[in-house]
Amino acid sequence: MKTIQKTAIALAASGLFATAAFAQSAPAAAPEAPEASPITANVTVVNDYRYRGLSQSNFKPAIQGGFDYAHESGFYIGNWNSSISWIADGYNTPGAIAFTNKTVSAPIEMDFYAGIKKELIGAGFASDFGVLQYYYPTSGIPNSNNALANPNTTELYVAQNFTFGPVTGFVKFSYAVTPIFGTVNSSGSYYPDLTLNYDTGIWGLSLNGHVGYQYIAGNQNGVSSSATYPNLSNSTLYSYTDWKLGVTKDFGGGLSAAVAYVGTNAATYNGSYAYVSPSGKNLGQAGGLISLTKTF
Repeated sequence: MKTIQKTAIALAASGLFATAAFAQSAPAAAPEAPEASPITANVTVVNDYRYRGLSQSNFKPAIQGGFDYAHESGFYIGNWNSSISWIADGYNTPGAIAFTNKTVSAPIEMDFYAGIKKELIGAGFASDFGVLQYYYPTSGIPNSNNALANPNTTELYVAQNFTFGPVTGFVKFSYAVTPIFGTVNSSGSYYPDLTLNYDTGIWGLSLNGHVGYQYIAGNQNGVSSSATYPNLSNSTLYSYTDWKLGVTKDFGGGLSAAVAYVGTNAATYNGSYAYVSPSGKNLGQAGGLISLTKTF
């Protein structure tokens, strides 16, 4: 699950001209610099894939990558992918709500998105409007009318980017028009968040901060989990706040590394975690992240 601000790219091409100092004749214009490609790609390795504060890979390393196309009009489209384990973990663990006595495979998350990003307010203040489809190729999940059998999710989002000297960031609001990540009766869930970055100007280091609130709409009535969580709302069970503090190092040449500390206040109910790993760990517990990214 990827935050689009990480990949939506505003591209601009400009001509570059030079003159020869102290030339005896009229200076000749240098050849125009090649136009920047509207297509970029990226690949990342990380010790734990966290999305909105929750581990998607059961605290294990993940490999990620994708590409983006950005047109000078502001239109962009892209794809991003990551290895995951949370769907198979939920189905294949004895005692889990979704346990089916079958082997379920869902090793990858594929995100597809498109939108418009324009500086409507002024330079450094890009407004962003788009749609994001989370798609999970799966096998072994039984046919069911229960939304637990369908983790695929569609969200609409709007964001406002800002720049104040060395401080950049964005505020964003995402709205699920389908049940969100397999949670029953959860259409209308939303996620507002704020991200801030401060360029220290030293050794290519930037400080990063993030906070968000995942609200899960609906309730558990009429589904298999209602006996365990009778008449409780999805919000009571699954809504939470997440946060991140980190440092990013730009090595140049499209290579960067990041170190961060992330966590959530995901709730417990009757002694059980709302988001739990096969070994009983809280998937939203605080932990450290280390990642290395190459952009092409």
